[in-house]
Amino acid sequence: MRLVCAALAFWLTASAVAQPYPSKPVRIISPFPPGQATDIMARLLADNLAQSLGQPFLVENRAGAGGMLGTEVASKAAPDGYTLVMGTIGPLAISPALYSKLGYDPVRDFAPISNLGLTPQTLVVSASSELKTLKDLVEHAKRSPLDYASSGNGSASHLAMEMFRSASGVQLSHVPFKGSSDAQTQVLAGRVPIMFDAIPGVAAQIKAGKLRALGIASPERSPFFPEVPTIAEQGYPGFAAVGWIGIVAPARTPDAILDKLNAEARRIIQRPEVRERLYSLSFLPVGDARDEFAAFIREEVAKWAKVVKDSGAKID
Repeated sequence: MRLVCAALAFWLTASAVAQPYPSKPVRIISPFPPGQATDIMARLLADNLAQSLGQPFLVENRAGAGGMLGTEVASKAAPDGYTLVMGTIGPLAISPALYSKLGYDPVRDFAPISNLGLTPQTLVVSASSELKTLKDLVEHAKRSPLDYASSGNGSASHLAMEMFRSASGVQLSHVPFKGSSDAQTQVLAGRVPIMFDAIPGVAAQIKAGKLRALGIASPERSPFFPEVPTIAEQGYPGFAAVGWIGIVAPARTPDAILDKLNAEARRIIQRPEVRERLYSLSFLPVGDARDEFAAFIREEVAKWAKVVKDSGAKID
C-alpha cells in the first residue's frame, strides 16, 4: 500500500511539473475578511499574476480564528501550485506560540514564496492626551499603571505592547477589544490611553490630527511618518514589531512552480503602479527570494514565541 501511495504521489508531482504551469485557475486563500489589508494585497497580487501567467488567479476568503482557519485549509491542500495562501504574522508567527493545539506547523507545512509587504506597529495616543512623548508615557506608567487597548488577545497589537512593557519595565494593563477599530475608538475617546496598531490602521487618524504617534516599532523611521522617531532610537535598541504579508504554498510544492511564482511576485512588486498602490495602503514593498522569506519566517516564529512566553499569554 505504501508503494502505491508513493507512486501516486510521485505521478501527481511529475504531472504537475510536466504540464506548463499554470494550466488551469489558481486559488489564493485570503484567511481574513474582504476589504482587510491581506485581502487587498491578495487581489492586487492575483490580478497581476493572472496578467503575467495567462490563467485566472482567484481569491477565496476563508476567514476565521484570526486567520488560522484559512491557513489550515491551505496546509492540507494538494502541493501542486493550484492552492496558495496569504501568509501573515498572526497565523504563521504568533499563533503557534499561543495555541497548544494548532492544525498546522508554520515551518513544516508551508513552502514560502515571497514576502510582499511590511507594516510596523505604531504606538499611539489620543491627540488630546497629556502624553506628548514616549518619555512622558514611561514616566507616567512607572508612577501608576496605564491601561492599553489592543485588537484582541494574542494579536500583534497586544504582543507589541507586552514586548514594550518588558523592555521598559513599566506597569501596563491589557484591555482587549474585538478588532482594531473598536480599540481605536476607545483611544480616540480617551477611555483607554494608549495602543499599538499597524500603520495602515492609524495613518488616517494621525494625518487628521486625531491620534498622536509616539513611536514607530521598526528599525528605521517610516517613510509615511518620517517625523515620528522609532521606539529603538528613544532608548530601546533593537525594539521592532513589524507586521508582514507574503504568499506561501503547501509544503512539497515542486521547486519549479515555487521558483516561477517567486520570480513573478518579485517582478510584480517592482511595477510602479503596484508600488504606488502599496504605498497608498502604507505598506513597504519587499519582494524577496524564497530562502530569504523562509529564514525570515523562522526568525519571526522564534521571536514571537519568546514574547508570548515572557508575557504569559495563552489561548486554547
